[in-house]
Amino acid sequence: MVYELEDFGSYTVGGREVEVEGKPTQNIQFTPTASFEYDPNGTYAIAHAYVQYFKPMRRNGHPPVVLLHGGGMSGTTWETTPDGRPGWLQLLVAAGYEVHVVDNVERGRAGWCAVDGVWPDKALQRTMEEAWHLFRIGQREDFAARQAFEACRFPVRSFEAFARSFVPRWTSTTEEATDAFAEVLCRLGRSIVICHSQGGQIAFEAAARHAKSVAAIAGVEPSGFATDALALKDVPVLLVYGDYLAASADLPPLLKMGSAWSEIFAQAGGRAEILELPQVGIEGNSHMLMMDNNSADVLQRIGLWLDEKLTSKD
Repeated sequence: MVYELEDFGSYTVGGREVEVEGKPTQNIQFTPTASFEYDPNGTYAIAHAYVQYFKPMRRNGHPPVVLLHGGGMSGTTWETTPDGRPGWLQLLVAAGYEVHVVDNVERGRAGWCAVDGVWPDKALQRTMEEAWHLFRIGQREDFAARQAFEACRFPVRSFEAFARSFVPRWTSTTEEATDAFAEVLCRLGRSIVICHSQGGQIAFEAAARHAKSVAAIAGVEPSGFATDALALKDVPVLLVYGDYLAASADLPPLLKMGSAWSEIFAQAGGRAEILELPQVGIEGNSHMLMMDNNSADVLQRIGLWLDEKLTSKD
């Protein structure tokens, strides 16, 4: 894929400083010949987001797109598919969008502060077995054999490559992640939000705080929404869902949650369009629609929706 960039770079937003004291020091042998006395006490910069941006030479006239990952993931979600195809980041830039990819609080290149006591909980990391089932690639008991759902579109042979992108997460950071993402929206002035899974809760809440900064929101199987639906009533919203949503009783009822919020949103004067891919003849998609073998086609549908909504608003 070939495209010209006018500029690319990165920045951090949000965050705070925290003071740590009362921790014991320890001797660290960091090479065979060098050691030092490590003192964990002091000041740490935490709770910020890292953002990498890409500005194409030729733009399509739409506002920038901000991509927000889901739980236990980072901005790598959007870069390249596990089997090496262009990710949504590349496809959006090629389509003329300026793109900002977020690594939110305590994820990816935003870094981590792992000193005990900084966060009230311990970091969690997803196993491959959990991801296989939770992301609807196959049943949990079929993981060892890598037996995916029939017609599953996820690139199963590259599942281990996908698992290498999992990062630790703290469940207590949601509010600070929302604060950081809200600052991204403020910095850009006006943008399109594409969010995934747990990132939905963060993105919708941040967007509700700064609705005038949001041109549209496309939620890819979001697991949460804004509590203040009224604040977003003038923002076009699209919710996109894949297949196998009823494959197991212990899977999160994502479509049910989205439908329920859409009704609340409608009562507030807004309108959320729901795109269930199996309902339009597209079967086999997992929770990771941006990685499935038809990911470019799914993004194209989102792009057509954006063209329609943004053109009509202009």
